[in-house]
Amino acid sequence: MTSYGDDATVREILTGTGDTWAVVGLSTNTDRAAYGVARVLQRYGKRIVPVHPKAETVLGEPGYASLAEIPFPVDVVDVFVNSALAGEVADRAVAVGAKAVWFQLGVVDEAAYQRTRAAGVSMVMDRCPAIEIPRLG
Repeated sequence: MTSYGDDATVREILTGTGDTWAVVGLSTNTDRAAYGVARVLQRYGKRIVPVHPKAETVLGEPGYASLAEIPFPVDVVDVFVNSALAGEVADRAVAVGAKAVWFQLGVVDEAAYQRTRAAGVSMVMDRCPAIEIPRLG
């Protein structure tokens, strides 16, 4: 299995890239993986920004319908949409000036990975920050 984002990149995004994480696909549905991951990120001091068409407030943070509507800079865009839609989200993340893009477990778009890296933006694909962050110790 190909790894899209070496351990050094994972560590850098989780510890050095910044603490504002836009979580694309995050809603108030507590059964979804996005909700659990966002909760873990909060526990580790990250500010989560819900991005979902419903623009719901989640875990105490106001939501936005799209990345473009967020009125402040985001450091990392964490993507919980299916692979067919993820490339467009990565392109929007680059367009809004995110420093890093993170595709969740099972989300893979090789072309988007290449475009994002070519734009000078760090990227991890097919990994989960809620699994990786406790490993940093």
